[in-house]
Amino acid sequence: MDLEIVVTGTAAEAADTVAELLADAARAGAAIVLAGGTTPRAAYALAAAAEPDWSGAEVWLGDERLVPLDDPRSNARLAREALLDRLATPPTMHAVRTELPREEAAAAYDRELRGARLDFALLGLGPDGHTASLFPDAPALDERLRLAVAADPGFEPWVDRVTLTLPALTAPAHVVFMVVGQQKAEAARRAFAEQPSASVPASLVRSAAGRTTAILDREAAALLD
Repeated sequence: MDLEIVVTGTAAEAADTVAELLADAARAGAAIVLAGGTTPRAAYALAAAAEPDWSGAEVWLGDERLVPLDDPRSNARLAREALLDRLATPPTMHAVRTELPREEAAAAYDRELRGARLDFALLGLGPDGHTASLFPDAPALDERLRLAVAADPGFEPWVDRVTLTLPALTAPAHVVFMVVGQQKAEAARRAFAEQPSASVPASLVRSAAGRTTAILDREAAALLD
């Protein structure tokens, strides 16, 4: 459960580093968990340019908002626009059924994950220390059996969500966090330089049997020793 911290000079350099890891995972035919939010968008576009053939890979979402797939808040839309639509040969895509009520959507995603192999997970970090849709001190952090659960909105936008749980997020052989910007510096310190705590969910996510890498730009790493 060791943690490797990689500090780059700029957010663009962090995106380059993450893109290389994604492209390598795609070439290896990995099952890849993708982060949502705005941070990884550049990395996704770069990964598509670096490796346009993802035909041997599978893609899962670390979390999803229960909004229509064409909604700007949709993580599936982000993945499609920034990555999948740019590929010559796309991977198998596993999306949350956002048309269902949240408990049914979570149960369906959990069933789909059963027996699946997750090899590589890209995760983000919120200013409050959340990752995926695992929010500080949320009941979902206590889940040890299910691989996906319904999550409370947590913060704006106030929409229901489905998130992978700790058992799912710690399963991949390589877990990678991408964190950029001064506004993430305090959360990065708490997630990567302090003892694990439910008040900082990202601090609880480490690969159980492989390696965990945090890739930060200089601003996000400002409070790390």
